Amino acid sequence: MKKIFLSGFAAIMLVVSCNKQDKQVEKSLEQQKIEYQARQLDIEKQKLAIEKEKMEFEKTKIKDSIAKAEETKKAVVNNTSPSTKKKRSSGSSSYNNNNSYASSSGSSNTGASSGTTTTAPQKKGMSSAAKGTIIGTVGGAAAGAIISKKNPGLGAVIGGVVGGATGYTIGRSEDRKSGRVQRK
Repeated sequence: MKKIFLSGFAAIMLVVSCNKQDKQVEKSLEQQKIEYQARQLDIEKQKLAIEKEKMEFEKTKIKDSIAKAEETKKAVVNNTSPSTKKKRSSGSSSYNNNNSYASSSGSSNTGASSGTTTTAPQKKGMSSAAKGTIIGTVGGAAAGAIISKKNPGLGAVIGGVVGGATGYTIGRSEDRKSGRVQRK
């Protein structure tokens, strides 16, 4: 009887001790899962912070490019505006002197029309189309790389092509407005 009692007691103790170990193992697994998820969350936060920094850097880079393009555009406009003003003033003086409208081809007014020419002087520097293409390509490539998470290289290529084409179109229209390119 003692042997049965001792073996029953040992079996009960064995079952109880196994249950305690299982609960401890389950708790430690749950704790490990929580810790793993917390680490993953921290990593994602760091990745997000890095992406934000990249976007800010790209924004400042693009803003600097645009500012340089605007400064160049202003410099080009400032260099050509005095000659445009001179042409206009000579046209208005011919109007005042003759009391009739003098056209730029003006066959009736020989003195005032000889000062104006029909072709604009060739401007130096990059055209707005070239600047627009460069800015559009850089901005589009940056945006495409940021937007395309799975394949940033392909996104950069596609964004660069689309941005370059858009920038060229906008720059070409600016060239037409400024008179650098004549319409056909």
